Amino acid sequence: MGRNELLAAMKDRMPERRYIHTIGVADTAIELATRFNLDTKKAETAGILHDSCKYADRVWMKEVIKGVNMNPLLLEYHHELWHGPVGAYVAQKEFHVEDEDVLNAIRYHTTGRANMSDLEKIIYIADMIEPNRQFSGVEELRKAAQELPLDELMSECITHSIGFLISKGQPVFPDSFECYNDILQKRRSNI
Repeated sequence: MGRNELLAAMKDRMPERRYIHTIGVADTAIELATRFNLDTKKAETAGILHDSCKYADRVWMKEVIKGVNMNPLLLEYHHELWHGPVGAYVAQKEFHVEDEDVLNAIRYHTTGRANMSDLEKIIYIADMIEPNRQFSGVEELRKAAQELPLDELMSECITHSIGFLISKGQPVFPDSFECYNDILQKRRSNI
């Protein structure tokens, strides 16, 4: 499916505000993919589909998580984390996405993980810095996206995300800590 067909499918699944965010993520993902010499079509597809299950029924998502043997730890955390892994499932089953890198970019766009591919990093970052996002520190992250190498940029974003959750007294999913540690260790080994 092309951009227009995918966007039309997303428009029916979410409120207008989230649809605008989806377009912002797709366009930001294309910009980042261009900057870092990655496949812009894969970035666009993952960007469009990343929130396909954001507003899906929680009971249904829980059934999918159990039914296809996703990480059961997901069910012990806030349901906001469910839409990434379930979205990857939907991307494969409903939209016939077979590229594992695109599926992983959708799957881990909320948590990150250790050993992320460059495409996964780009979708995580694009979701955080797209033009419609408004939070303290977003302008600094947008500036960093123009200047820093990809791993340093990812480090800035995962650090911000974990710091925000901690400041709000929210639990942090283990994949996010593993992402942070992995990026930090790789950066240190390159020094």
